[in-house]
Amino acid sequence: MARTTAKTAQDVLMADFQTLVRDTEKLLDHTKTLAGDQADELREQIHDSLLRARETLKATEQSLRLKGEAAVAKTEEYVQENPWQAIGIAAGVGFLIGLLATRR
Repeated sequence: MARTTAKTAQDVLMADFQTLVRDTEKLLDHTKTLAGDQADELREQIHDSLLRARETLKATEQSLRLKGEAAVAKTEEYVQENPWQAIGIAAGVGFLIGLLATRR
């Protein structure tokens, strides 16, 4: 369950960033109607920034995915090796959350 939740959150985040990049590219296309050297220079700078952002996004996505998968695997391994401790920790955290929720 934790694995699917983390994957879903990562997928939503990546989809949002990709939408942002696509929208910015559309904006860049719409600026073609502007005239002058400054407009051309601005479009070039935006285009270069988008390329860098896309490359960084891909690298970040891969890094986050690997780290998330490793964290989930370690957690599952710990829970399987120490089931009673995991149950105790979960009960304690649930108790604390319950206390905090009732104080509101």
